[in-house]
Amino acid sequence: MGFSLGWHIILASFGVAMPAITLFMEWRGHRTGDLNYRLLARRWARAMGVLFAVGAVSGTILSFEMGLLWPGLMGTYGQVIGLPFTLEGFAFFVEAIFLGIYLYGWDRLPPRVHIWSGVPILIAGIAGTFFVVSANAWMNQPRGFDLVDGRVVGVDPWAAMFNPATGPQSVHMMVAAFMVTGFCIASVYAVGMLRGRTDRYHRLGFLVPFTVAAVLTPVQVVVGDWAAHFVAEFQPIKLAAMEGVFETRRGVPLHLGGVAVDGELRYAIEIPNALSLLAHWNPDAEIIGLNTVPPDQRPPVNIVHWSFQLMVAAGFAMLAVAVLFGFIWRWRRDWLTNRWFLRAAGLCGPAAVLALEAGWITTEVGRQPWVVYGILRTHDAVNTAPGLRVGLAVILIVYALLTAATVFVLRRLARDKPVPVAPQESDVETFPVP
Repeated sequence: MGFSLGWHIILASFGVAMPAITLFMEWRGHRTGDLNYRLLARRWARAMGVLFAVGAVSGTILSFEMGLLWPGLMGTYGQVIGLPFTLEGFAFFVEAIFLGIYLYGWDRLPPRVHIWSGVPILIAGIAGTFFVVSANAWMNQPRGFDLVDGRVVGVDPWAAMFNPATGPQSVHMMVAAFMVTGFCIASVYAVGMLRGRTDRYHRLGFLVPFTVAAVLTPVQVVVGDWAAHFVAEFQPIKLAAMEGVFETRRGVPLHLGGVAVDGELRYAIEIPNALSLLAHWNPDAEIIGLNTVPPDQRPPVNIVHWSFQLMVAAGFAMLAVAVLFGFIWRWRRDWLTNRWFLRAAGLCGPAAVLALEAGWITTEVGRQPWVVYGILRTHDAVNTAPGLRVGLAVILIVYALLTAATVFVLRRLARDKPVPVAPQESDVETFPVP
């Protein structure tokens, strides 16, 4: 399940943000008459269709895994968290229907109608992601039910969906999706510019998505601070694992690096009182340590700590490049083709994916050993039937094939003309792109 989610979350990010960027490019092309925008929109729409198709496969696998691997969770609490999954199904079908209309409608619909046909794709992608994240947020902050003699009663699915974790988790995920999509698309064109393709087509292909991601990077720092305050208040043991805090005390330093060995964090660089200040706006605030819970209720510290460290490091690296981009755009635009800047910009794509994966690991592994925080342990919810490891091997093979096929098709699209040559699509004939 963890591997499947880690693979699918990348495609889900593109499903959230890529329609918005593509629609903007198409709108801008019709508004300005610049054919470069329209050609880029056509190419990205085709890639969007490929990624949606592959994401539909991985999403279907996840839906089966929820029922197959977690009988203790779905059998007991399915009535509590079934609503967001149902709504996500509706959002998926809306997205699929209008994506078909949007892709087929090029040059068959009036420009304004065609752009509006893509708006439901954007809305459905955002809504579907929100519904799924709200279900995960419920696992971190279960609400909307009562337990009486081990039975779930008094179910309120709306209270479950809009639990205290829904706000910070959903906003954090949405902003991350736009960062991943923007930086990844821009990195492709940054590499092209490094290879000498500095025409307007490639410059726009780099500038527009990179600007979106760069503008949102400092926003994500603020949202991440909001999420960290939520963890400090509602999941103090997760925070202790994230920072390797074993003993409860005041004025706790922020740890950079370090390895948890024999109940203490070693070899870390400490910033005095910084964790207490960041978590509670008080340099002398108390931080709950891992020693307040039994050892069997503590998350695996090294995994959580280092995934959190990687997420933060990647985030601030992207922030540095975003600030540099702002300086270049304001004062030194000739540096946009500087090879060192383009190399740094090209690395922002992988860095965004790394931050996304590390953040998801922090969220999920940091909740352990609970699948429903404080209520249901993972080992009580998971399927213990023999032979499931065979399923893992099959899943790994399936995802390896999906990855290879996706990369192959996207590379073919990148090397091909921006749009297929067809009677109703004249742009290629009138404006060939090198």
